[in-house]
Amino acid sequence: MSIDGAPQTYPSTTHAAHEPARRGSWARILVYLIIVCGLAFIVWRIYQNRKAAANQALMQAAAITNRPVPVQIAAVEQKPMPIFLTGLGTVTPYMSVTVKARVSGELEPVKFTEGQQVRKGETIMVIDPSPYQAALDQAKGTLAHDEALLRNAQAEVARYKALFDAGVVSKETLDADVAAQGQYEGAIAADKAAIETAQLQLDWCTIQSPIDGKIGLRLVDPGNIITANTTNLVIINQFQPIAVYFTLPEGQLPQVLRMLNEEKRLPVDAYDRGDVQKIASGELLTADNQIDITTGTDRLKAVFDNRDGSLFPNQFVNIHLVLENRPGALVVPSAAIQSGLQGTFVWTTETDASGKATAKIQPVKVALAEGQVTIVDSGLVKGQPVVVDGADRLRDGALVLASSGRQTTTAGGQDNGQFSAPAGGPFAPAAAGPHGGANPQHKSAGDPSGGSRGQAAKRVSQ
Repeated sequence: MSIDGAPQTYPSTTHAAHEPARRGSWARILVYLIIVCGLAFIVWRIYQNRKAAANQALMQAAAITNRPVPVQIAAVEQKPMPIFLTGLGTVTPYMSVTVKARVSGELEPVKFTEGQQVRKGETIMVIDPSPYQAALDQAKGTLAHDEALLRNAQAEVARYKALFDAGVVSKETLDADVAAQGQYEGAIAADKAAIETAQLQLDWCTIQSPIDGKIGLRLVDPGNIITANTTNLVIINQFQPIAVYFTLPEGQLPQVLRMLNEEKRLPVDAYDRGDVQKIASGELLTADNQIDITTGTDRLKAVFDNRDGSLFPNQFVNIHLVLENRPGALVVPSAAIQSGLQGTFVWTTETDASGKATAKIQPVKVALAEGQVTIVDSGLVKGQPVVVDGADRLRDGALVLASSGRQTTTAGGQDNGQFSAPAGGPFAPAAAGPHGGANPQHKSAGDPSGGSRGQAAKRVSQ
């Protein structure tokens, strides 16, 4: 109330307080709109960049698709190929003799040079014969003594028989003289046996080689006292011929035993540890009469002439047991063999009239694989080009730029024209690797190409 009684009015504070709040709300909305617009712009730019990159990738892919793929090719060959089984073998002397003395005594200087070749019956060692010569002389002296006694007994019997016929002596006296004569005859027989024994002991003082072979290192030096049938003197091994023992899985035995029963001469080749270089050729002799139950394999024995001495006892070799020769086999490099959902195949090239070469998938049936070469039963013809390098970049119908690859070779780079038979038999298919190439599961550390003939080739999925 005013002094004069009129009502007093005051300025309004509510409207003034809401004005700054409304201005702050509009500012925040504006900031949010700016942020949202910025984020939208960034997303739009990212989308545009990705779309441009995808378009560029499509353009590059199209360019690459239209560009010829460089590949290496090799022609399919047709030639006779032997089929064989493989195994690891150990060279063993055909005959091995550990020489021991049959009599005791002092060893005299030896009659051989360590490592020399000796013939059967050749003298190699001598034991001091003096004691045995004396025993022989003694036996001969005993024989002479008993022969003299026998002659006297024979004369006595003749005299007493005449006297008995004349009735001068009794029957008992004659019988005693006849018995004495028989005793001397028995003594002479024993003396002769003693002479033979003494002579045999004397002969055993001269030690002779029982076989033809190569003599080893001397195990006893001259001057030592040798004990009969106990001391090892030297070892003689026969090198010509020489044997190789190797093993095969029991699944491969039936075909081998069948050929042995038919008296077929199966050739056997021995290769070095790396399964690259052929060392010698021989023949299969026989198979063991039982399978080793711990390994499921059987031992076989092959014999080699070894005229050049290339095989040495306890040497490890890779054995190729040749089962048959397949004439006119189609041969391709193992690198050309591929596998996929459509089965086993190879990439071939076709050239049109304009000279452009294109890639084509060709299904094949693989027979056998060994190292870097594979025998194909069907799907290819002689001289047809197959891709051996660059197949991973190919598609059906793609343009290719073909160049000639290396010739078909076996493991180690030598074309020896041989293949390994699979475990299921000589006509079972061979294994294919994870990338389509023939994949023998038996790698050898010494094989630089990675292919090894240490085991038989496996089956391939058709």
